[in-house]
Amino acid sequence: MSDSEEVKPERISEAEHAVMEVLWDRGTISATEVCDEICEDRGWSLATVKTLLSRLVQKQAIATRPDGRRFLYSPVIARSDYVGGESRRLVDRLFGGKAASLVAHLAETEALSEDDLTEIEALLKELKQ
Repeated sequence: MSDSEEVKPERISEAEHAVMEVLWDRGTISATEVCDEICEDRGWSLATVKTLLSRLVQKQAIATRPDGRRFLYSPVIARSDYVGGESRRLVDRLFGGKAASLVAHLAETEALSEDDLTEIEALLKELKQ
């Protein structure tokens, strides 16, 4: 691997992503605080959250540090970096690396509203300037 190659964390599962969203929104917090945010809606226990946090630490997506008798967790990767990487993987895997093919597919399947199309047009005009 050359010095210019970026080291990417392992893929994050859907459940791990839910935990990441809490950490991205709240910053450095405990497992109990993560659970307070998502356990009830997802039917998870504190043990489930701790397992997911442990996996994310192993994947180097989050960092942990002791705080008395508990541990605090914080994101290591930024939400924008994660979304960018996942978006690129999606386009590469399903649309041969062509983002235009993704947009065309969404338009053809009527997954885009008029508002979506207007926003895309405005974004494209902004990017061309």
